[in-house]
Amino acid sequence: MVGNGGVIKMEELKAKILAYLEGVSKEKPRVIAEKIGANKKEVDKACSELAKEGKVEYLYIGTSYVTLAGKDHTPGKLKEE
Repeated sequence: MVGNGGVIKMEELKAKILAYLEGVSKEKPRVIAEKIGANKKEVDKACSELAKEGKVEYLYIGTSYVTLAGKDHTPGKLKEE
């Protein structure tokens, strides 16, 4: 049993972020927060942890984006089914 409820919440938030990123090529952290109904600061922290774990990467294309690690970002490439 986890003594700190924040740990469980962070794990749930990270799972929501990963699930959301499965359906998009890349996304701004602010938009991720809006789409999953979370606080942007919490999303930023979760994305930082996910990046340290090697599960997501930050892209800097004029602005910051978050993407699943190793995901193809070729323009026009559709998600494989």
